Amino acid sequence: MEYVYAAMLIHKLGGKIEEDTVKKVIQAAGGTPDDGRAKALVAALSDVDIDTAIKEASVAQVAAAPAASAGAAPAAEKKEEVKEDKKSADEAAAGLGALFG
Repeated sequence: MEYVYAAMLIHKLGGKIEEDTVKKVIQAAGGTPDDGRAKALVAALSDVDIDTAIKEASVAQVAAAPAASAGAAPAAEKKEEVKEDKKSADEAAAGLGALFG
């Protein structure tokens, strides 16, 4: 993941994403750069428009937020159902008490 972050930082600052640049960023952050990972990252990003990828990722993240909040609604409904069941049990017990009272 740190290699992707390094590439994003280099891109943001207007630099060219090359193996040496990625390794320098990793080293400056206190890590030990791996030649193979840096080479693989540069190769993977060679045909990628990073600005477009970032915009698409932002849209996907915003679209996922309502779906996550929709998932919380059933949990709230379950809590209400449990309270209703408890009330029903209490009412039933009160009614039985009246029979034997």
